[in-house]
Amino acid sequence: MDAKSQRLVSPIDGAWSTTQIMASLAKALVADGPALGFGAVTSTKVEAKTAVLVTSTGSTGANKEISLSAGALLASAKAANKYLNANFGETWSLLLPLTHIAAVNVLVRSLELGTNPVYLVDYVGDYPKVDYTAIVPTQLYNALNGDDRLLSHLQGAKAVLVGGAALTSELYEQATIAGIKVVTTYGMSETSGGCVYNGEPLAGVQVAITHSGFIKISGPVLAINLDLDAQNYFVTSDRGELIDGQLKVLGRGDDVIISGGENISLSEIESAISQTFVNFEFAAFAVSSDKWGQELHVAVVNAPVEFAEQVERLLVEKFGNAAKPKRFHQLTALPLIGIGKVDRGALAQLATKSEH
Repeated sequence: MDAKSQRLVSPIDGAWSTTQIMASLAKALVADGPALGFGAVTSTKVEAKTAVLVTSTGSTGANKEISLSAGALLASAKAANKYLNANFGETWSLLLPLTHIAAVNVLVRSLELGTNPVYLVDYVGDYPKVDYTAIVPTQLYNALNGDDRLLSHLQGAKAVLVGGAALTSELYEQATIAGIKVVTTYGMSETSGGCVYNGEPLAGVQVAITHSGFIKISGPVLAINLDLDAQNYFVTSDRGELIDGQLKVLGRGDDVIISGGENISLSEIESAISQTFVNFEFAAFAVSSDKWGQELHVAVVNAPVEFAEQVERLLVEKFGNAAKPKRFHQLTALPLIGIGKVDRGALAQLATKSEH
């Protein structure tokens, strides 16, 4: 990389105020100052067209750095605000850590509206009213199961973006009944965050499905230096389908395991369980096995003793004997990657250790 085409990276300082962060971000977006680093960035220099550097954790839990241009970030923010019919002067709240692309999105959307986001991470007292916010499904679950302060905040917003992990239809229905105006989002760091809202691509974004069933995305929101296909699409690792122009995300392409010669979709297993056990936190995952190749295990948080028997019966009836979990694990919390995504690799490690 030519020294003249390089730009310094300034990691976000945890001591910075929201005003300082917004001022630095505004400068980064107009190339007046260093690029901003969010998360555990290690690079000290990037391409000159990089405005923001974020870290992303894949399914392996390994960090990778994603370079985002001002054009991509602003295209994302403008399209999101347009979809929501957000007006200049309206406010966003920030309930997500600044290590995540979804938090960066809130900052840039706020800049576009001429306001500062209301920073509510570790906030003490009742949350103030805002027009919009963004959360992960775990936060929505908490709001509907005892966190009255957060529930009231979400109910008062014009729209609540929910992304970062799959949102079950049951949780969505609960939120709707509770008066929360949920907008489901799909995207990733490589697409400047959420770029599909309620199954509909944002303005300028194109979504297609590969012959093998994977979601691919094109448009002005893409990160710098991605590997694109011949049609300039970024091919994700998620499976999906388009129904009447609406995107339905089916789960990660690597969530299918083979146990005893039978294919089992972990996302389908979780979806089936969630339809009956609405108020439980759980995850399906695989453990290597000499006998089966891969074993299906289920981890659950603070479930009653009858949970295992009932789930076994449910899965066998729906998918056959191959879908009977080999073991259940009672935990006090599920390990997460990033925000809201269950770390299946960590669960497999815990299961393996407990067997020795």
